[in-house]
Amino acid sequence: MSAVKNYLSLVKFSHTIFAMPFALIGFMLGVKHQADLHIPNEHLVLQLVLVLICMVSARSTAMAFNRYLDRHFDKLNPRTAIREIPAGIIKAEKALVFIIINAIVFIIATYFINPICFYLSPVALGVILFYSYTKRFTYLCHLVLGVGLSLAPIGAYLAVTGSFALLPLLFSFAVIFWVSGFDVIYALQDIDFDNSQSLYSIPSYWGLQKALTMARVLHVFSAAFIIAAYFMGDFNFIYLGGMAVFIGMLLYQHSIVKPHDLSKVNIAFMTANGIASIVFSVFVISSLLLKLI
Repeated sequence: MSAVKNYLSLVKFSHTIFAMPFALIGFMLGVKHQADLHIPNEHLVLQLVLVLICMVSARSTAMAFNRYLDRHFDKLNPRTAIREIPAGIIKAEKALVFIIINAIVFIIATYFINPICFYLSPVALGVILFYSYTKRFTYLCHLVLGVGLSLAPIGAYLAVTGSFALLPLLFSFAVIFWVSGFDVIYALQDIDFDNSQSLYSIPSYWGLQKALTMARVLHVFSAAFIIAAYFMGDFNFIYLGGMAVFIGMLLYQHSIVKPHDLSKVNIAFMTANGIASIVFSVFVISSLLLKLI
């Protein structure tokens, strides 16, 4: 059991709450789309299970790869030196095996979903693995992370329908700017370390004050796509409750993180965004279910 806990800690399994709820939104959008077209689907439960497997395995692949690739930097950074690989809790070779196994599981799961998901699985893996290299050459790394997580809603929609659509893409764009914004806030903790190691991030490149301003702008865009999705999707009033909570949590995290006080960065990162994602998805899915009844 301790080994399982170590690997769950390695991939920060609790952070699944960021992308998983949006994957479920994408899944339900697909279900509603098929219901509107009166397309019978006898495999919804199996599709849902496969989507969940894809989410967990893809995220585990990406997170473990990031920890594996950054192990030398993590060892030098006092904030990250306690992580499993630099601390010697998990050997680098074992982490690499874990990465390969999860990547294989992801590809196999997509094979049993539908052809388009299977054909696009290497692309998805390429995007989420590429992020780990970006801090070495561009301060736009936060946006690449956002793109990686934004695959959740459109990927889940593809799993159900086998086709693309604008509405789930709006949620994907909301995720891009939401994740990018809170990752900028999280990166504020490592400004000095990133500069000392010639690593790129918006805070290390532009400075603390400008980074916070950019994070706000990114979150304005995220809120705009959430609002656009409301009108495009013709949701009912329930959606508005989730939208209010989501935007409220964006405002809250910017109110507690100050240029002169970064003590609440983790509250902004984990608590505020966790609440935003979970509560918003509950309201959106409830809105969709009400229309399906």
